Amino acid sequence: MPRVVHIIGNGDAAHAYNEEPRKGLKLTCNMPPFEVPDAYGTVMVDFKMMQALTKGEITMPGDWILGYRPKIWMEKQPKFYVQMSAQVKEFYLTLPKYVNNYTDFNCGHMATHYACSKFKPDIVHMYGFDSIFDMNLRSYTDLFLPSPRDDTSNVRLSSNWRPVWQGIFNEFKNVQFVLHHFHDHSKIKLPENVKVEIHNKKR
Repeated sequence: MPRVVHIIGNGDAAHAYNEEPRKGLKLTCNMPPFEVPDAYGTVMVDFKMMQALTKGEITMPGDWILGYRPKIWMEKQPKFYVQMSAQVKEFYLTLPKYVNNYTDFNCGHMATHYACSKFKPDIVHMYGFDSIFDMNLRSYTDLFLPSPRDDTSNVRLSSNWRPVWQGIFNEFKNVQFVLHHFHDHSKIKLPENVKVEIHNKKR
């Protein structure tokens, strides 16, 4: 049996995950658009998520896999860290050589790199990574923690993020990546180990 990982992002196409039962390990990014009851953990990379959790503005059930900036936050907020330590499954501090800095290594990047490094999967299904295909950086998390989504911010973020995806796909050449989206017109050149599964857009 192939080892399969499902990564549920925050974009509009994340709902493709719910079209059929999905077997395999599941990872979520920040606040997914729906509950994933059997998720292995939730990946978080931002200070703003940690701040909102610390203030009690949001809650995040389940286990957490935290990046570099959340680790810094926990070191500066030891009381909060002790309070939530049972949920912190691990810190993942790897920054691939093809990524300029942790700011450019977003939650989806980290979840995918973590999954490929830790679980050595044969197949990785990715849902809701819409910025690979469109100038659409909408995120379900924005409903709770708004981020700048003006045209200038979108262009800047997408131009930083897309090359990282190419780096990840090339680093893990033995992994078959399946991108779930509404069309297959990617904004980046997809290597042979990446295919697109097209879904109908819900009206």
